[in-house]
Amino acid sequence: MGEVMGYPMGAPEASVRLRVTYIGHATLLLELGGRRILTDPHFGKRLGGFLPRVSMPGVAISDLPPIDALLLTHAHADHLSFTCLDRLPNDIPLFAPPAIARWLARRGYVHATALAPGEQVDLGAVRIRAAAARHSGSRYGFDRWRSDANMYLLLSEANSVFFAGDTALGPDTDRLVHDYVTREGRRLDVALLPIGYAPWWKPGFRRGHLTSSDALDLFERTQARHFVPFHWGTFHHVSASAFAAIDQLRDRLPGYEHRDCVRILSPGESLVLP
Repeated sequence: MGEVMGYPMGAPEASVRLRVTYIGHATLLLELGGRRILTDPHFGKRLGGFLPRVSMPGVAISDLPPIDALLLTHAHADHLSFTCLDRLPNDIPLFAPPAIARWLARRGYVHATALAPGEQVDLGAVRIRAAAARHSGSRYGFDRWRSDANMYLLLSEANSVFFAGDTALGPDTDRLVHDYVTREGRRLDVALLPIGYAPWWKPGFRRGHLTSSDALDLFERTQARHFVPFHWGTFHHVSASAFAAIDQLRDRLPGYEHRDCVRILSPGESLVLP
């Protein structure tokens, strides 16, 4: 079982094996195997210069503990914030899809390191594996050479976390988990899956995103112990409010068989496995 609690400032307790803290949108702080890893860091007040942030980051960027690595999934502005990267240390690895890593390096982010689908890297006792997401992640639309998007699996001796970034549901979306967790006789501890709201007038939404229903399907396919939804409650979007997706998910839970395994974290809350 896991416990939901507020994020403690200062050093983590020695008894904590795995802590997942929701900061906002796709920014999560993952602590396992003695390492701290920050995903898709975005602490800004606006998205794209005009979409307002509706909830403060669960942990302020100035209050972050020492970070051992950054994981970037793709180049969209809600996942890659140059302003936030500039405020974070530039002496720690910043893992990203190869096209994104090369772009960042040219812009002066010398700590950007390519991690292509199928590759892995060891960070102390934590192994990070990458797989391709079903998502077109180019920054500006025309720059299709920057459209690559990653998903990541983090493995320590005791724990496992799957971070899906942005992805659609496809026949192989859960393959990373089955190849390196299930087939090894283990069970995934936490599936971190994005949820989105698909308006009726946007039929192509599911070609690159998960709806709340898709996320529940993917959660069951990974056979994870816990499902933590993200990508909600941070920015209003052009096609939906910041809370439309999580409201839709909550509406599904009363009749959902595994509802006790769905752990909805507010910004600043952590799921802790002792």
